[in-house]
Amino acid sequence: MTIKLLVLPGDGIGPEITSATLEVLKVAAAATGVGLDFEFKDIGLKSLAEQGTTLPDAVMKRVPEVDGVILGPVSHYEYPSRDKGGINPSGELRTKFELYANIRPCRSRDGLTILRKPMDLVLVRENTEGFYSDRNMYAGTGEFMPDPDMAFSIRKVTAKASSRVAKAAFELARHRRKKVTAVHKANVVKLSDGLFLREVRKVAEAYPDVHLEELIVDAAAAHLIRSPDRFDVIVTTNMFGDILSDEASELSGSLGLGGSINAGDDICVAQAQHGSAPDIAGRNVANPTSLILSAGMLLDWLAHRRNDPRLARAAALIETATDAVLRDPHSRTRDVGGGLDTDAFTAKVVDAIRAAGASTSAA
Repeated sequence: MTIKLLVLPGDGIGPEITSATLEVLKVAAAATGVGLDFEFKDIGLKSLAEQGTTLPDAVMKRVPEVDGVILGPVSHYEYPSRDKGGINPSGELRTKFELYANIRPCRSRDGLTILRKPMDLVLVRENTEGFYSDRNMYAGTGEFMPDPDMAFSIRKVTAKASSRVAKAAFELARHRRKKVTAVHKANVVKLSDGLFLREVRKVAEAYPDVHLEELIVDAAAAHLIRSPDRFDVIVTTNMFGDILSDEASELSGSLGLGGSINAGDDICVAQAQHGSAPDIAGRNVANPTSLILSAGMLLDWLAHRRNDPRLARAAALIETATDAVLRDPHSRTRDVGGGLDTDAFTAKVVDAIRAAGASTSAA
């Protein structure tokens, strides 16, 4: 069986780190007997110039027809308004295909972390509503200005979205250290975060083997620094999750080292945790680690749904090889204190996968 992946390179450093990621995927697939087929489509500024939109209809049509998507970083801050073709591909994919769980693992790395205690957590972020006013209305945006000196922004929290992201978090925790921390601000936004907590507690009743704790977001931000080892799986609303996961990734080593997937019931999109970094685009200095790890997470997501140990093995090879390369200060990219460019770092990861695959075959 061949896995068909839709590849959307995106903007800025997107094409460079996407190319690196595909090289790693090819080698991991070859080592484990997985068949991969890549289909490429343009999005972002390139498709805007050629097709008048940053997210062509042909891309949206194809997403549910393939097995998974690899999404490169996008420069949506530079896009024109929606009526002029400027659609944020990341937000649109999440809402249109109900990719309700943004899953971001964070592990501290020796020689890179600034933490005094080890971190090993997964942050599960609600991905379709919340404070993100560009994606929480049926029509228009959730922001408006009654006059030039006054602006309003609407936050949306629903029982459905809260319940399903909570379930995703508890399922993860059940296979980890059996603890979920629900992060909120219900002491201030009593109705919306109160609704979120109500649904999390309901889901918790179905997981008596998993401990639930509740923590105000201010305290959570502090504890990530002071006592990161207290966390196993964190579940929270959209914007809190975005901010906390970036904080956790920086504390664990770098935002450039954080894998990330956007997962729904039937569709999964691998996406780097960082932005498009247009200032370094085309210079072969970008760190591809985040997208490489995200692609590995996509394979693992597919492995669980298809009960395919080959996909799980390929995902594990990608993670362990990347970790092994990052452990050596001399084989890191420049943004994390090393001296390697994008191509050289990718070659190191590829060599590590080949060596691990050969070792497994010999055993």
